[in-house]
Formats: sequence, structure tokens, C-alpha cells
Amino acid sequence: MDTKIILTEKEMPTQWYNIQADLPEPLPPIRHPGTKEPTRLPPPLFARALDEQEFSTERHIDIPEELQEIYKLWRPTPLHRALRLEKALDTPAHIYYKYEGVSPAGSHKLNTSVAQAYYAKKEGCKRLATETGAGQWGSALAMGCAFFGLECKVYMVKVSYHQKPYRRILMETFGATVVPSPSEDTGIGRKILSEDPNSTGSLGIAISEACEDAGSREDSLYSLGSVVNHVLLHQTIVGQEAMKQLEKADVYPDMIVGCIGGGSNFAGVFLPFVKDKISGKKPNMQIIAVEPQACPTVTKGPYTWDFGDVAGMAPIVLMYTLGHSFVPPPVHAGGLRYHGMAPIICHLVKLGFVEARAVYQIPTFEAAVQFARAEGIIPAPEPAHAIRVVIDEALKCKQSGEKKNILLALSGHGHFDLGAYEQYLSGKLEDFEYPKEKVEEALKELPEVPA
Repeated sequence: MDTKIILTEKEMPTQWYNIQADLPEPLPPIRHPGTKEPTRLPPPLFARALDEQEFSTERHIDIPEELQEIYKLWRPTPLHRALRLEKALDTPAHIYYKYEGVSPAGSHKLNTSVAQAYYAKKEGCKRLATETGAGQWGSALAMGCAFFGLECKVYMVKVSYHQKPYRRILMETFGATVVPSPSEDTGIGRKILSEDPNSTGSLGIAISEACEDAGSREDSLYSLGSVVNHVLLHQTIVGQEAMKQLEKADVYPDMIVGCIGGGSNFAGVFLPFVKDKISGKKPNMQIIAVEPQACPTVTKGPYTWDFGDVAGMAPIVLMYTLGHSFVPPPVHAGGLRYHGMAPIICHLVKLGFVEARAVYQIPTFEAAVQFARAEGIIPAPEPAHAIRVVIDEALKCKQSGEKKNILLALSGHGHFDLGAYEQYLSGKLEDFEYPKEKVEEALKELPEVPA
């Protein structure tokens, strides 16, 4: 069979799919960070159109034609059959991967960044402020802002700012202003630096800085690259394409595997499929979300109410969390270092439709190198976590003789992450499991929410 299944531009989806229309139980309402009562997102965080999408229960939401034309710069993206990897593993499993690394920004993040910049521009916004972990989101938003003539300010988690200088340079090339977080540019940043001048930062801290920045200026809005409902909505174009491509090959996945940090890339792939599991059409399909042992949000965190950021400026949501004050170690998990998780993913895990696993750094990079040498694509460290589980599951099929169709969400390439590969190849990379007592310490600061 063909190793690459492609769609034409005419076959590209023209609507996003909204899982909220098909959930067996509605999402719990978010809560105001001040009153702690159920609420809609308080302004001035997002563009109004995004706020409407956040709470919409319409099954399909039209993709504006101007956005469709921009999407065509890289969409539809290819779906590959990993024949060389299958041969290397000597497995009867069929492995397919949906590859988002062909986007100009190198990852799936562009699917929502251009949408957010589009809606912000339509509402008269001049500037977007955001955070970024490993830099994929910052790169994508910088590009989205360039397309629509918006200024872009990026608070980049300090450890990644120094680990991945080329990500910063890419953002600056697209016109963004990038600072390491915590920074001297915000009150929360200055406070954290005064308490810990050597702070390596976290996504929770960077989110607080970006929220404070956007909230302090009338010309600015905040932009978020993962976690929230409208971001997951925009990413469903990926899963819808994958579904059409697999139909061309007369294949339906027995298993879908992807990495989770905030959850947007994996949700974008599996949400169009999970409705078949919810409806009972495909009850035995496995959906496996993979996270790092160094930031085991879903596998070790409680399902409870927590702030989305360190400063308690973002809404309170019901999710799996390690505590909003959690500061992860400076490992190479890149964008998988957020203390919480997308409420939609948490909801589906809690209801039993999605399962979560955690893997260590060294076996993750071992799998990434094996994938690269077989398929010719160097994966970003984030989806490499999912590749580890895909390889493990394919080897189980080898032992049992069972043939399974496995779909991998390959969210981006690792061309800017070669420093992490150098650490692995030189034997300097170390496994890290976050200490239980550190998690317990962070969880002491969870907000008290009225019943």
C-alpha cells in the first residue's frame, strides 16, 4: 500500500468539530477566580468570538473562508503508514501517523494561532500577549500575528528560553518580542524573581505574566495555545482529516496515541473519533494519552478545582492538576510541563473514554531515535512520548500475534530540539520522577470552591 495518504485542498474540512455537542455529560462550569462562583470567562482575556466558541454546544462551527485560505499553506497534512518502523519492530500492527510537522511553524499549533489572530484582528485588537513553553506555541502565534499585522509579546518559560535559543530567534524573525519568564516586565514576574532569582519558570508563571500584560493594556488581548475548549476545537481539523485519510485506506483505528501537556494536539486528533466510542459504535477503541513522569498531571494528580495559572488570575476549572504553584524540573519534555490539563480531556478520562500513561525521558528519546532512523523524521520531544507507547504496543502485538491499527498523533518535528537529542546521544540525559512530597506541597494551595 501507499506509505502516504494525502487529501486534496477540496477535501479539507470547512468546519471544526465541537465535542461538547456529543458529551454524555456536559462539562462542569468554570468558576470566577475572584468569587469562585460559576461564570463565563471574565474579560478581557479572549476575543469575543473565541469566548462564544468556548461555551458553544453546536456540533459544527464554520471555518471562515479567509482562514481556510491560510490553512491551505500547509493543509491538508499527510497521513503516513510507518512501514519501515513496522519492519524494524517485526510487528503485525499497522502504524499510521498524522504529521503536523509540515506546517510553516513546525507543529500543529498554527491551526489555532491563525484563528485566534484572525478573530482578534476582526475585533480591532492591535496586540496579543501569550506564554510559551518549548516555543512551538510562541512560534505559531508570532506567525499568526504576522499574517494579520498584530504585535506579539511572548513570555517564554526561562528554562526553554535558554535550552532552545533557535525557537526564540524564529519568533523574533516573525516579529514577536520574546522575554524569559519570570521576567521584570510584570508585577507577578518581579515578585517571583524577588523570592527566587534563579527560578527556571513554569507555564503557570508565564500564563500569569501574559494575562497581567494583556489585562493592563486596552490595545491587547490574551492568547492561549492549549487547554481551553476553543483551542481544542480549532485542532479538530487534524482528526477530521485523519478520519478521511484512513477511510481512503479502508482502516479504522483500534488505538489512538498522543502526548498531552495541555492537551490540544492529541485532542485535535482523537475528538472526531471519540464520539464513536461514546455512542457505542466503537466501544473497544483505546485512546491513550501520554505524559512525562516528570510532570504526571493526569496519572498522579487529583481531579479537583484549580487555577489555570500561578497568580490565580485565570479561571478555576475542574481538572487533573499537580497544583497551580507546581514548578516542574528543567527536563526536555518541552511543552508537556503544565500543572493542569484541558478540562475536556480530564472529563473524558474521568468518564472512562480516555486512559493516561506516563513515561520517562530516556526511553522516550530511545523511541524517538528509533523512529527517526526508520521513518526519516526527527520528532519533537513532546510526541516522542507517544512514540514510546506506540512502539511498546506494537511489540505487544508481536508477542500476541494480534494485528492492530494504531494511529499516532505526530504533532511536530524536533529540528529546534537537537540540544535534547545531543544530551541523550552523549549519555547526559537523566530520568526524573517528580517527588510525591513536592506535589503534595503544591496541592496545599488549591482554591476552596463552594459546593
